[in-house]
Amino acid sequence: MTSAPRIVCLVPSITELLVDLGLAEFLVGRTGFCIHPAEIVKNVPKVGGTKDVNLAKIKKLGATHVIVNMDENALPVVNALREFVPSVIVTHPQTPRDNIALIDQLLAEFAMNSEALCAMNVPANELKQQINSGLGKLKSIAKHQERVLYLIWRDPWMTVARDTYISRMLDLIDWQTWPEVEGGETGAARYPKLNGDEPWLADVQRVLLSSEPYRFDASHLQEVKAWMPQAKVQLVDGEMLSWYGSRSRRGLAYLAELASDSSPA
Repeated sequence: MTSAPRIVCLVPSITELLVDLGLAEFLVGRTGFCIHPAEIVKNVPKVGGTKDVNLAKIKKLGATHVIVNMDENALPVVNALREFVPSVIVTHPQTPRDNIALIDQLLAEFAMNSEALCAMNVPANELKQQINSGLGKLKSIAKHQERVLYLIWRDPWMTVARDTYISRMLDLIDWQTWPEVEGGETGAARYPKLNGDEPWLADVQRVLLSSEPYRFDASHLQEVKAWMPQAKVQLVDGEMLSWYGSRSRRGLAYLAELASDSSPA
């Protein structure tokens, strides 16, 4: 590269990926939700959250590249960044296999000479191999088709549409999310709100309470079980099922573990 990039990342899972690709030294800013790997990102300045971004601080940091995501970051923020940041990198993985393209996207952006490309290729190729291996293993495991409600928020209850990354992850083990809707490429419809009296809820076999963005815990299990007594209700690691990039290699193994617990309550 002709000059060292100054990268601000507004996507928690991609901050982790940048570190794993060997780009930690170029990270000059992150969100408060960019928490992995902790021992490295603790030294990177925070620039707000994924939604409440401190544009002035990013400008002061002299960012040459800001990484955003179509689900995580609002379009007005992205447009404001484009006014003073030379390169705003837009990401939008929508399926587990898109993680390969995401890695290649970052390689194309930051491996701008042969030396940088060689340095990044080693971890990048290892990551891609592990992701492909995880996808291959999921094809061969025993699965049991289930109707699933994946909850990401409480008050109001919110879930995921079928064209989200989360839903497509679960589909790899034949767990079909409900409601039977697609939310489109962007927008709130990708994460529908529930009234709680929808007729199809009576047919849900399993409810997954995610650890993020709402931090569901054991105290919510009985509440949801009382609401849907026919369903098995369990806590799941939201990072494993919704974070892309390098976390997805572990997420695919986590999916296989979930699939082994395939009998509804």
